[in-house]
Amino acid sequence: MASEPIEITERVLAALNPAHAAELPAKWQQRKSALMRDQLVLAAVDCLVEGGYPGLTTSAVAARSGVSRGAMHHHFQTRMELVGAVVEHVVYHRMRTFLEDYFTAIEAHGGEPLIELACDAHWRSVQTRDYAAWLELAVAARTDGELAAIFDPAARRYDAVWSSEMIEAFPQWQDHWDLLKLAHDFTSAMHMGMLLHAPIFGEGERMERLRAFSARTMQQLYETR
Repeated sequence: MASEPIEITERVLAALNPAHAAELPAKWQQRKSALMRDQLVLAAVDCLVEGGYPGLTTSAVAARSGVSRGAMHHHFQTRMELVGAVVEHVVYHRMRTFLEDYFTAIEAHGGEPLIELACDAHWRSVQTRDYAAWLELAVAARTDGELAAIFDPAARRYDAVWSSEMIEAFPQWQDHWDLLKLAHDFTSAMHMGMLLHAPIFGEGERMERLRAFSARTMQQLYETR
């Protein structure tokens, strides 16, 4: 591969949100504050996944975390400040989950960066709680302008960072960049659509056949390019 997996992962994650790569503050009070902020964001993700975007409020997060409203407002004075932190969190961790899974998979297959492995890793990444939160935000942002002003730029940044790094992860596609981007776009759209159709399709054989068909189609695109 053109770059080592760790190098690619660190570069991509730092581009998405450099603050996540920073070490915890040395001073105890600052460290405690940072850990509390992370706890509140995780609670907010839970509220979002379980109650949808309307359920993501500072009062709900404070209650779930067992902290006072005053403590909550010390970290997030408004709901939209909290929403912004949640957006950053799910964008970052969605990418981290995929990259760690994908590079583990190709190592287990002798280091060959197969498209089908990437599709499988992406499907596993969209089964996570972070992606469920991403999906709730994406749907809500379609009709909520205040949310869209936060979510849409973050989503575009995710796409831009990933697009700029894909050629490093798949060097065998360097002469067929347009097809690689097509494979990525198709897989992302397909998996999101599958999740939205889960109440209709179910989670059994029908969904698995569709997932496998999608992955094989993308692998064949590479083999016949």
